[in-house]
Amino acid sequence: MVLIDHLEDMNDTILEIEEQAVEMRADRIAKQSFSEDFPIPYLTLTELLDSLSTHPTIELGPSAMLEATSFAQRFSSGPRFGGRLKTLLDNLSQRYLAGDRIVVVSRQAARLNELWSELSVQGEENTLPPVFIEGSLAEGWIFTQPLCPPLQLLTDGEIFGWRRPGPRQRHRALAKAPEAAYSDLEVGNWVVHIDHGVGRFLGLVARSVDGIERDYLTVEYAEGDQLFVPVHQADRVTGYIGSDKRSPSPSRLGSIEWRNLKKRVKEAVEEVAEDLLNLYAKRQIIEGYAFSEDDPWQSELEASFPYIETEDQVRVLAEVKQDMESTQPMDRLICGDVGYGKTEVALRAAFKAVMDDKQVAMLVPTTILAQQHFNTFRERLAAFPVEVEMLSRFRSPQQQREILFRLALGSIDIIIGTHRLLQSDIEFKDLGLLIIDEEQRFGVTHKEHLKQLRTEVDVLTLTATPIPRTLYMALTGVRDISTINTPPEERLPIITHVGSYSPRLVRQAILRELERGGQVFFVHNRVQTISAMRSHLGKIVPEAQIAIAHGQMDEKKLSKRMEQFSAGAIDVLLSTSIIESGLDIPNANTLIVDRADTFGLSQLYQLRGRVGRGAQRAYAYFFKHRRKNPSQDGRQRLETIAENIQLGAGFSIAMRDLEIRGAGDILGTRQHGHIAAVGFHLYTRLLTESVTRLRKERGLAAGPAITTLDTLRPLVSVDLPINASIPSEYVPDKNMRLRLYRRIADLRSLAEIDAIFEEFTDRFGIPSKPVRNLLFQLKIKLLAERTDIVSVNVENNQIVLRFRDEQLPADLPDLGQRVRIGKTALWMPFKSIPNWSDELLKLFNLLLSDKDR
Repeated sequence: MVLIDHLEDMNDTILEIEEQAVEMRADRIAKQSFSEDFPIPYLTLTELLDSLSTHPTIELGPSAMLEATSFAQRFSSGPRFGGRLKTLLDNLSQRYLAGDRIVVVSRQAARLNELWSELSVQGEENTLPPVFIEGSLAEGWIFTQPLCPPLQLLTDGEIFGWRRPGPRQRHRALAKAPEAAYSDLEVGNWVVHIDHGVGRFLGLVARSVDGIERDYLTVEYAEGDQLFVPVHQADRVTGYIGSDKRSPSPSRLGSIEWRNLKKRVKEAVEEVAEDLLNLYAKRQIIEGYAFSEDDPWQSELEASFPYIETEDQVRVLAEVKQDMESTQPMDRLICGDVGYGKTEVALRAAFKAVMDDKQVAMLVPTTILAQQHFNTFRERLAAFPVEVEMLSRFRSPQQQREILFRLALGSIDIIIGTHRLLQSDIEFKDLGLLIIDEEQRFGVTHKEHLKQLRTEVDVLTLTATPIPRTLYMALTGVRDISTINTPPEERLPIITHVGSYSPRLVRQAILRELERGGQVFFVHNRVQTISAMRSHLGKIVPEAQIAIAHGQMDEKKLSKRMEQFSAGAIDVLLSTSIIESGLDIPNANTLIVDRADTFGLSQLYQLRGRVGRGAQRAYAYFFKHRRKNPSQDGRQRLETIAENIQLGAGFSIAMRDLEIRGAGDILGTRQHGHIAAVGFHLYTRLLTESVTRLRKERGLAAGPAITTLDTLRPLVSVDLPINASIPSEYVPDKNMRLRLYRRIADLRSLAEIDAIFEEFTDRFGIPSKPVRNLLFQLKIKLLAERTDIVSVNVENNQIVLRFRDEQLPADLPDLGQRVRIGKTALWMPFKSIPNWSDELLKLFNLLLSDKDR
């Protein structure tokens, strides 16, 4: 058999080569390089086609569509079952008894083989049973030929309606500069210096001291006083976020007010830390159900995932399974940006619970999201004996009564529903796992009910709201937090437009999406005028099929409308914000939001997450009123959503949201004043410090490492007369230099300093002398922290090392002849030693070796 790909192209290519060969042969004969009877060293097109005619051929490509070969006509498409396994098994039985040969290639092959074996169908003696192969193909077929039984190939496409997944491969690292996380300081912003208080950031300036030019961070305080912060201490300065939108009062530089204020906040923080740790201790003594380890079916389900797991997904799933297999009730919060795969982690956890004969409840904020999760769970679990049901207003009262009866009986394994699941008439036979999607969307009463459930069953909470709102829970381990920061493969940033409403731009956006076969979300958040907007869009884009969806519609009509949109029968879905949470329609890749300035920042971020969930480039348009100016907060929200278009922008947006609206009651109303006084960052740092100390005193295990809010480091002053900076000739962009300074000041080990040296070489070229001096100075700072030295500077041409509380260690090692031991400090010559930097490092190594002993 010969396969021919694009026969016409092959013919043209052969003819072209043949013409060139004829000309070349004639030229060689004319030059007498060849004789006239020189044989032709190739097959002509006619000879090649004659040779091919003796073999069966299949032609691929556009030309094959004109006239199908007789061989190709023997292939026909097979039946599709859409996950209905009983219908599939009946079909297999019929074809088997008829003597057909059957091959099933599926990612659920082992489970399907089990189901077939349970039928115990007996055919004729020479009849071959179906062959089940673990694998994945795009589509199947039925092949018929005379005198032979038909051959049927079935794939996941026919059985479940799944597409063939891409090849599994390691996640590619994103080319994102690490210092992007330090973009929160801008000129004019309020900032907090840990030791000097609240001031206004004036930017990065270069100043010359004793003939040596260096860069400093400039902060302005009350009465116009200015503080110049050395760049190696840039980690002491953080952005200010208060408890509300009011601007703070600047501190007075040099006064004791800030020191006293910080002391009062520390005392208040002690109470909070005590309460949180008491909560943690209560949770530790509760006995829960320990789920079994994974069984073969769990592995089969995970292997059938039609996408490529990210490294974060794999890690978070391992953490969830470890919690479930523990005897303590799980209470884990999974934070991850929209579309980063939180639902898949929840689905696998639910299946694990069902495999231990436990029931699972999944609580979601909207009926549309409940419907989508219901469809997803039912499709993924179709090959297994798992009963999935949904409880929402999409179900009639009679259907709800029937579902409640089956739920209490235990015949429903997984129930997905809205707040209806929290009502008093809900009874489970044996609830083992509660999954909550977007907990912050539920009311106070609902949360109280959830709080009671947490003491009885394992709880898994999913949220796209990034970490800052729940940081205090992570600080103590009262609640375990997992983060999914890695975007799925081939995910592209969403192109975002912010501006005044423009009918011309709306038409262009919709037509562009329709031309590439996609669909559009149009969000108009007022039910009273949504019909008028429908008429308006009909005039702008008469070519498009437009349909309305909102929460006040009849349940059946809304459910049908969403199914039509998912199936691609509707081009533009004109809806209210009911599409905000979790909706996943990969074919919809353009979002248009009318009066976007009236939405909250987290709402805008959630809405934008409805598009760009595949490999297609997505577009989001956030329009404000053409004539009415938005409020100051509304304008700030739109600016923020326009600035933060990178993948994984959730953390940046959450911090900006806190700046716009204030930290609120993140840590309880009694702490409002303290957060306002010292700012959110410093408050949580002080809380971390208190919790860490109390954990140590009580003998509790260390809490989770929170890299964004490290405990306070001792202040070390390093002032060596060397040019230590990142020159503008090396990194021209001033903002980039500021971010690099802050990143460098945050380094925690000598290995990290060596690594950043290699990174600088790769990104900017070989580091200049000032950059090498900067990294050397930072090494000295880290070594000083570890040896209880508070200052390293030069006095009278000597390097002076002063210890904390002006007390030398009791038993200093032999430091050599060049080091003089004074009453309160160590002294070492500076200018008289050519290689003084090496000698200084040796001195610190001696001090460290003595400390280790």
